[in-house]
Amino acid sequence: MNGTLSAHELPARELLVRETRQEADGVLGLVLADPAGAHLDPWEPGAHLEVMLPSGRIRHYSLSGDPADRTHYRLGILREPSGRGGSEELHTTPLAGQRLRVRGPRNHFPLVAAERYVFLAGGIGITPLLPMVRQLATASGSPPWSLLYGGRTLASMAYRDEAARLPGEQVTLVPQDTDGHPDLDKALANLAPGTAVYACGPGALLQAVEERCARLLPPGALHLERFSGTAATPEAPEASRPPNAPESDGAFDVRLGRSGRTLRVPSDRTLLDVVRDAEPDVAFSCEEGWCGTCETKVLEGVPEHNDTVLTDAEREAGTTMMICVGRSKQSLLALDL
Repeated sequence: MNGTLSAHELPARELLVRETRQEADGVLGLVLADPAGAHLDPWEPGAHLEVMLPSGRIRHYSLSGDPADRTHYRLGILREPSGRGGSEELHTTPLAGQRLRVRGPRNHFPLVAAERYVFLAGGIGITPLLPMVRQLATASGSPPWSLLYGGRTLASMAYRDEAARLPGEQVTLVPQDTDGHPDLDKALANLAPGTAVYACGPGALLQAVEERCARLLPPGALHLERFSGTAATPEAPEASRPPNAPESDGAFDVRLGRSGRTLRVPSDRTLLDVVRDAEPDVAFSCEEGWCGTCETKVLEGVPEHNDTVLTDAEREAGTTMMICVGRSKQSLLALDL
């Protein structure tokens, strides 16, 4: 998290789309730079940018480049025609030479210290993992690591050559059309104590990794980056409720601290929906509790957290919440809106 700032309070800036690239079949690469050539804000592996598209949609994309290079940010975006429109818009809009408003970088998926690492990437899930692997592969005295990277076809696997060229010969590419699915059982079997497992990719891959790690590894060894709470694509169709939300939750009141308005949140509507009736410009994106766009400060009350962004300590503190999936444990909740 970025200190006490919620997502919509982070400063926004305009960046120039210096270049667009075809990184793989169906994967658009964007190279973003400061219009005046100034250095960009620093970032660490696992970080992402919040990008406001020309239509006003807000989407989040992992930084896939080298954190040591402060001249530009690199994004890789999978085209998902059945998604919610963000990737389709970027793939069909002439962007080179245009400017995009962004917030961040932000990092909910940091590389923690460990004695060894196993990285599991599926498709576009390589984007946050590649900077992590590059850092370990190029730093002197880094712990042992391996990367297992699967995709539909070799041509669809973005940054495959870049990954394969990393020193150490610990990268395994598994195109499904020729080699089948990655062997997760082999990758996760007999791991030494102190191993951290990082996984990012389609929902089916993450579910399979979670099931195996629950049996084989101690709690805290697995680190996941989800592109969607409910589906196997980076931009899944909107869901009315997230899968981790409680089945039964009562109505409550929400007071908007800046305007003083008090609104009723019935049991069959989300807090975000009700807030947007009064404040239509409130920022949001995934509506499933994984992107962090709608993070909002809590002024009063005890929030009920149903997101996958906040840490256990941050949920316990209750100072911010994701209003797309969060609710209230008390009759009144006051927000800094």
